[in-house]
Amino acid sequence: MLSNIAFYGAIETGLIYGLVAFGIYISFRVLDFPDLTVDGSFPLGAAVAAVLIIEGVNPWLATGAAVIAGMGAGAVTALLNVKLNILNLLASILTMIALYSVNLRIMGRPNIALLTEETVLTPWYNLDLEYHQVPVLLFTLVVLVGLVLLWRFMKSETGLAMRATGANPRMARAQGIATGAMIVLGVALSNGLVGLAGALFAQSQGAADVTMGVGVIVIGLASLIGGEAVLTPSSVVRALIACVIGAIIYRLAIALALNADFLGLQAQDLNLITAVLVTLAIVLPGVRSSVVARFTRNKA
Repeated sequence: MLSNIAFYGAIETGLIYGLVAFGIYISFRVLDFPDLTVDGSFPLGAAVAAVLIIEGVNPWLATGAAVIAGMGAGAVTALLNVKLNILNLLASILTMIALYSVNLRIMGRPNIALLTEETVLTPWYNLDLEYHQVPVLLFTLVVLVGLVLLWRFMKSETGLAMRATGANPRMARAQGIATGAMIVLGVALSNGLVGLAGALFAQSQGAADVTMGVGVIVIGLASLIGGEAVLTPSSVVRALIACVIGAIIYRLAIALALNADFLGLQAQDLNLITAVLVTLAIVLPGVRSSVVARFTRNKA
């Protein structure tokens, strides 16, 4: 069983990665754009926020700057694809590689500690709550605001044009939609959300590190696919809720696996556990559909 600290820690991290899943939902599901930039934009958001915070900038302004930096990274990837006709996956890999050097330039060293700095969490510790409950409360509010804003955006004229671009670009162009602009906007928005997640993660963990983005795309996909296995994404709002549910379930599963003594797993087995969970998330919906179809045939 999980201790209170491990449980709230898993929820806290799951909420942050819910924002990553929002971003991957936009690029992967809405635009059909495989984007590995997130492995670079996540530490980019952390680096920008950390540097500004230690320079005395308000933590919320620093977090906003991290969002803008993430959007810039996403826009670069999309422009490489749209303007220079570089394959979307290759364009994102090029940006991701470049961001490693950019992040080192921003931070001036491989990592920055924030343990003694004021962060977005600092004022919330004055509330009458246990220490490990504070990040959960704040990040829940951030995720709810993000979910509502994204839902409203996807229902707007621009959001519908973006969805049409991903569903059928030829038809979208025939309807007068500037598909290139929609791709740039969508990938920028996606990485802006990932940059926000990186900034919050750095402030939550008390440090920004240039390697903290390794595997973020896998975790985000695991959250997205796992959430869709639990809650069928028949509408935009259900898809967004599924992202959050999937991210929290993923982090709880990781925490349970690492705390189950009979399994004998340790922290260095994290990548193995991730691979198993992603495989299960991909396979289980197909198995469930097969079982339901067989049950329906037998009943008929």
